[in-house]
Amino acid sequence: MKTKDLINVGIFTALYLIVFFAVAMTGYIPILMLLLPFTGPLAAGIVYMLFLTKVESFGMITIMGIILSLFMFLMGHPWPILPIGILCALTADLIMKTGKYRKWSCICIGYIVFSEFLIGLVLPFFVMRESYFAVIRDGYGDTYTEALMMLTPLWVLPVMVILTAVGALMGAYLGKAVLKKHFKRAGIV
Repeated sequence: MKTKDLINVGIFTALYLIVFFAVAMTGYIPILMLLLPFTGPLAAGIVYMLFLTKVESFGMITIMGIILSLFMFLMGHPWPILPIGILCALTADLIMKTGKYRKWSCICIGYIVFSEFLIGLVLPFFVMRESYFAVIRDGYGDTYTEALMMLTPLWVLPVMVILTAVGALMGAYLGKAVLKKHFKRAGIV
């Protein structure tokens, strides 16, 4: 990995975070909080696809995922974001490496797997329910917390996993459409 690669990781991670947090602001409305795993990868798909035109070596995607996970953890998200984020990023890196970071099917599958790190943000709604909602209640009040608890029965978790995959796939195609000339220049097929 060259210095240029690390600079690209830093720049695109920052851009990804800006887009993601702009979309995440809608989470102040409880129902939109549940759609974040769909809307986040959809909106960030353009940034991520542009990043992939710069990826040439293994580890760049993993480093991006580690930085994103660490940043979200340091911003106050619960600990599951760390192992889930790192595992998803490493797996996505391996998947995309099999296609030499240029094969479209590997890129799509890789971006779906990478985006599943968002489940680490919502997993506490389901597995750390009482303690996590106590923290939310302190910060957002009873009305918001009760609405979010009502919207998150256990069966919603697999729905969120599927929504993340659909949002990531749509984000990948959106990014490909917007960045057609960059993809052609980078040799992505």
